[in-house]
Amino acid sequence: MDIAAVETLVTDLLTIFLPKLVGVVILLVVAWTVAKWAGKRVTKTTEERLDLTIALFLGSLTRYLILIMALLGCLNIFGFETTSFAAVLGAAGLAIGLAMQGTLSNFSAGLMLLIFRPFKVNDVVSTAGVTGKVIHLNLFTTELDTPDNRRIIVPNGSIFGSTIENVTFHDTRRVDVSVGTDYPADISQTRETLLGAVANLEGVHAEPAPVAYLTELGASSIDWSVRIWANTDDYWLVRERATQAIKNALDDAGIGIPFPRMDVHLGGKIVSE
Repeated sequence: MDIAAVETLVTDLLTIFLPKLVGVVILLVVAWTVAKWAGKRVTKTTEERLDLTIALFLGSLTRYLILIMALLGCLNIFGFETTSFAAVLGAAGLAIGLAMQGTLSNFSAGLMLLIFRPFKVNDVVSTAGVTGKVIHLNLFTTELDTPDNRRIIVPNGSIFGSTIENVTFHDTRRVDVSVGTDYPADISQTRETLLGAVANLEGVHAEPAPVAYLTELGASSIDWSVRIWANTDDYWLVRERATQAIKNALDDAGIGIPFPRMDVHLGGKIVSE
């Protein structure tokens, strides 16, 4: 390659390619900024009229659409006809669909979650092997915060394809406290003691009334389940209060809480208890 050809190539790069490259960089920076602003704006406006779950989803969708339009504009700057590009994408649609079936599945699952609304932002759910508070429903994933403050990102396809337990769907929730008592203890007295322990406990609802349910005759104890109702937000606090109150009430009534024991016999003699 002679010097003239090199000079021509450099001139073309400086006068043709470089301005286009600078324009593409500027376009992408502006598109990124506008996409973030528009996404937040759509989220805020939609939240005021609908709710937070739909608002976050539409805000995310807006950002992706603006970025896609910017990418098409960049291709146009470099001389790629967007109509031809769309035709190429259409011809390769089957191959792209097969290659991205997981991503497309997550996108469609996100739409289904938005339509059927099995949960909303700030609900606590148990799904796909994860339990946590819903923070964000995106186009392809759902973000959850666990009780120990870990952020878990789950593909929407995994959530929609599994059982979804919405823990905080209802305003009230039943609290079950299991306890075992000595066999010599009187059944009626034990029931009265258990019910008395939680009757006036703070946070316990009067209706439905507390119940002391005899579950089974265990190997070393008579097993009970004390069932009370409380506000969903107070579940763990009421459960702890009830457990402590039941323990104190049984102690005051002289009713023991036995622990499992094992007798080992060798030659007809007990060698350990």
